[in-house]
Amino acid sequence: MFNWFSLDIIYYPVSGIMWLWYKLFALILGPSNFFAWALSVMFLVFSLRAILYKPFVRQIRTTRQMQELQPQIKALQKKYGKDRQRMALEMQKLQREHGFNPILGCLPMLAQIPVFLGLYHVLRSFNRTQGGFGQPQLSPELNRSLGNYFFSATDVGHFLDANLFGAPLGANMIQTSGLDAFTEFSRPAVVAVGIPLMLLAGIATYFNSRASVARQSPEAAANPQTAMMNKLALYVFPLGVVVGGPFLPIAIIVYWVSNNIWTFGQQHYVFGRIEKEEEAKKEEALARRAANAPAPGVKPTKPKKSTTPANGSAAEPADDAVDVAATGTDIETDSGSEKPADGGTTDRTPRPGARPKKRRR
Repeated sequence: MFNWFSLDIIYYPVSGIMWLWYKLFALILGPSNFFAWALSVMFLVFSLRAILYKPFVRQIRTTRQMQELQPQIKALQKKYGKDRQRMALEMQKLQREHGFNPILGCLPMLAQIPVFLGLYHVLRSFNRTQGGFGQPQLSPELNRSLGNYFFSATDVGHFLDANLFGAPLGANMIQTSGLDAFTEFSRPAVVAVGIPLMLLAGIATYFNSRASVARQSPEAAANPQTAMMNKLALYVFPLGVVVGGPFLPIAIIVYWVSNNIWTFGQQHYVFGRIEKEEEAKKEEALARRAANAPAPGVKPTKPKKSTTPANGSAAEPADDAVDVAATGTDIETDSGSEKPADGGTTDRTPRPGARPKKRRR
């Protein structure tokens, strides 16, 4: 059992997921195989990212919403720039109206930080002969006799035995202490394995950042804060991975490469899916508009005006008009008397709603 108020709450789940994948690959490749352990690290990443898939989609949608709302956000900044309290209230109102929360959008990125630190600690705990950072400095024999969270003492020995041409998974390029814990250690081999992985991690980080920046709207890219973050993501972060690579165990570099490969593929899939959804919504809106539009060449119909008299009752057809249509004899519409036979006209005007009288030929 572990204390829920300590960092064991991170170390045990991380080691547990890695242990499950290790046992699977060890059945196929062998318990001391370098690639069995490397694949367990890679699939630890894939498991985490699969769990965080829905929050990642939410993050992408939130980012796109914020880009679309940039004109409104700029208008609020211009209007309430000096009143920070009012500015914060208006931003919260804008977020509620459009149903998004920027904090939830950062969840996938924040969740990866404890996993990275947890994996780093678990990997260091396979070799406790170095000491430092709160770890005891054990002898190589005692180190092999103790377990490491979910991993048994036997598993710890298999990890220390695993290497690729003399490059252990838990070693870094500049390591000088704790080398006796490994069954085999060759610095040229560690450098030969570590440098390509380190460069691949930097390149993958750059292309991930480039793909994200390319999908930003012009309004968002023009924002000074966004422009600064874009430069950090495109140049500083990839360079930091390359510069920090010699200080990291090979397993951590494998983790970084795997994380960036997954992110690149997932971004491509999620962005494509969201763009298809938006395109389908546009086509649906155009279809509704086309269905309500009149056919080509047909004038749009207008609603008939009501001829309700002032008293509020509906107008009825004049009896005189019916008689005229039936007998061919014009009748005075107001008095009911016949029109003079000599074709004379009358100065009486017809009632409202009655048909105009036709002159008899």
